[in-house]
Amino acid sequence: MRQWIVLAALCGLLSPFGASAQPAVPDVPFHDSLRGTTPLDEETKPPLIYPTENKDVIRGRAYAQQPPTIPHKIDGYQVDKNANRCLACHARSRAAESGAVPIGVTHYTDRAGATLGSLAPRRYFCTQCHVPQADTKPLVSNTFTDVEDIRLAPGSKPASSHKN
Repeated sequence: MRQWIVLAALCGLLSPFGASAQPAVPDVPFHDSLRGTTPLDEETKPPLIYPTENKDVIRGRAYAQQPPTIPHKIDGYQVDKNANRCLACHARSRAAESGAVPIGVTHYTDRAGATLGSLAPRRYFCTQCHVPQADTKPLVSNTFTDVEDIRLAPGSKPASSHKN
């Protein structure tokens, strides 16, 4: 008898609760912020591609060490192992002539912190960190608050420095 119970449990005929559990199906239809209510086995209609901003206005940054965004169109720019179109204007040797912001000095250091005579290989593919912008509605809500905007809650005391 004991062997039958073990065999039945392994085959899924018995559960610890006496009946096999079925997954609960929610009453509301599935909704994904990117797919909407389209079932997973169907193709969605792709959203419109918003035009890239081309204002050449440098945006503020939301946090320290945030890479600056690209304030112009980069459609058709070649940035691959063979060429980097960004360097035509942003290389330190060409920035004064083009009027572009020169590449930061951090892009000329390797992982060990040694200064190189040319762009560091790990910084060559600009669009890994820097992205163009479009004026679009966010896909998900954002509750980010800058550390400078955080205020003390009413009734709380500021942290005091510990003195010995």
